Amino acid sequence: MDGKVNTTAEAHEGDAIPRRYEVRADPEAAVTDVPPEVTAKPVQQKSPAEWAYERLILYIQNFEEQLDNEHEIAMGFAGGEAGVLRIEGMGYFDPDIVTFYGSDETGAKTQLIQHVSQLSVILRALPKEPAREEPTRIGFRLVEDLVKSET
Repeated sequence: MDGKVNTTAEAHEGDAIPRRYEVRADPEAAVTDVPPEVTAKPVQQKSPAEWAYERLILYIQNFEEQLDNEHEIAMGFAGGEAGVLRIEGMGYFDPDIVTFYGSDETGAKTQLIQHVSQLSVILRALPKEPAREEPTRIGFRLVEDLVKSET
């Protein structure tokens, strides 16, 4: 303890600051820092969809940073035979919908619309499409847009 006494407002503000905690088997595993734009707006002022969207961006960016140039990010679906979606875009619709845009294993245009209470995403690495020289990276664009929208 530092001996500082917090006001009631400071205590509530401290509770509203998003915290992220992870432990991994590999101590060198990369963990993306939470950008200040995510913590600038108090959690209580965010819809469940916006809050889920922002955190998903961080997980996507962190996952992509661990991929080599031969792989791209995709997501698998829990339950059912829906398969895999190569993530090409993401968004939200307040107050409670998150959506993913992309294509499936056959190249068919695909969109997942998910209520935040049902959100369950498995991030997967898929080989990049052979026609592309470089893998597609959506995480950087999502973070860039998040930063731009908060300024």
